[in-house]
Amino acid sequence: MRINVAAVVISAVVYWLLGALWYGVLFGKQWMALEGLNMEHLQQQSPTVPYIIAMLANLVLASVLAKICVWREADTAVKGAALGVLLWIGFIATTSFTTYLFEGRSKQLFLINYGYSLVGMLLMGAILGAWKKKGAA
Repeated sequence: MRINVAAVVISAVVYWLLGALWYGVLFGKQWMALEGLNMEHLQQQSPTVPYIIAMLANLVLASVLAKICVWREADTAVKGAALGVLLWIGFIATTSFTTYLFEGRSKQLFLINYGYSLVGMLLMGAILGAWKKKGAA
């Protein structure tokens, strides 16, 4: 199964940057309040390890999504985005929302945390589907 490595790397970086925008600009204060966090708590953590792990996880996610795009012949941005959304609904939203319900966690927090992964998988799928296969390896 051939995947486009450049598309995988770029889509992983886009997902990573989306996280910075999502939690740093759009929903950061709301997310911290719902999680019961403050800046002091966040500053006590290692400043780089979570970012490195997030990027590695994004690369794994992009690689798997790329393989599924190839397998399902999702060779346009629309088909790739649709596949990303379908996988999010089928695997991420269902399992995560169930966990949130049993833990009694906020639905608003679910929307922030997993809205990010929905938009991220949509973007990843669109990039992977649209990228020309010329550079596939």
